[in-house]
Amino acid sequence: MIRWLLAVMLALLAAPAAADELRPAVIELTERDGGVWVIEWKLPVAASRGANAAPLARPVFPEACTATGAPVQRAAALALLGRQELRCKGDLAGQRFGLSELVGGSDAIARMIPRSRPAQTFRLTADAPAAMIAAEPGRWQVVRDYLVIGAEHILFGWDHLLFVIALVLLVRRGWAVVKAATAFTLAHSITLVATSLGYAGLPSRPVEALIALSIVFLAVEVAVVLRSPERRTFTRRLPWAVAFAFGLVHGFGFAGALADVGMPQGEVVTALLAFNLGVEAGQLLIVGAVLALLAGLTRALPKAEVPVLRVSTYAIGAIGSFWLIERVIG
Repeated sequence: MIRWLLAVMLALLAAPAAADELRPAVIELTERDGGVWVIEWKLPVAASRGANAAPLARPVFPEACTATGAPVQRAAALALLGRQELRCKGDLAGQRFGLSELVGGSDAIARMIPRSRPAQTFRLTADAPAAMIAAEPGRWQVVRDYLVIGAEHILFGWDHLLFVIALVLLVRRGWAVVKAATAFTLAHSITLVATSLGYAGLPSRPVEALIALSIVFLAVEVAVVLRSPERRTFTRRLPWAVAFAFGLVHGFGFAGALADVGMPQGEVVTALLAFNLGVEAGQLLIVGAVLALLAGLTRALPKAEVPVLRVSTYAIGAIGSFWLIERVIG
């Protein structure tokens, strides 16, 4: 158990500094006038092996389309951006577009935006790096894809992950954890919806810094409780209030990730709801896993419980502090 927990902590220490950023590969096919289409793509550095290297993945466009010129590519922050004009004949339904391949288990987002019909959004995977264009977009396709995207964001978005873990370590008690997690859910749902629909918004840099600060704050609270179990801090007395306050900030982070992915025209509410449900599913999985680990540790190695929790807390606090400094001055 101790070795397993230490392995988890080492993995957390190796987490990237840009922890909250969901950086999918994105490819978009947009119709212009007179049978002219434009295909644009964004390949993260991980997918393109750097801005100056030939990308592992290349855009795939429908067979009814031909390129009218050479592609234009440029480097951006941690991504390679590309654009190419196409001339397409007839209906594109039943034809494929996307990327030639996806490596490393990564996902991608593909969007097809015609002028006179609803847009279609697809989630591409390593097994299916290209999508089949449908005559009409399916609502269940949107639900499925955005549900997975939301779950992946919290499971692989290290800062949201560490916040939830630290919250469980602080509260520990089953019903109190449920109330705190519910408050966090309600809060980030409010700001996620408000931001995605254009009613609110904050610059990404202060949001990212505040998210890192929330991790440091909870880590300090857990360390205080471990040192003085009888001490009743405000957070320990009202964890749901603290979870709600920081949840509002984390919601802006979720909204930023969703903005990177984009939402399908005509299915904005469906995509937003599915993404949020995916986030909640991932969050419940994290809470259940941490509670199960804590229960197993308490029963199997009661003497090791406090040292393991202390090491875990210091690791979480150190990572959060690094992110905070990097996001403030980096």
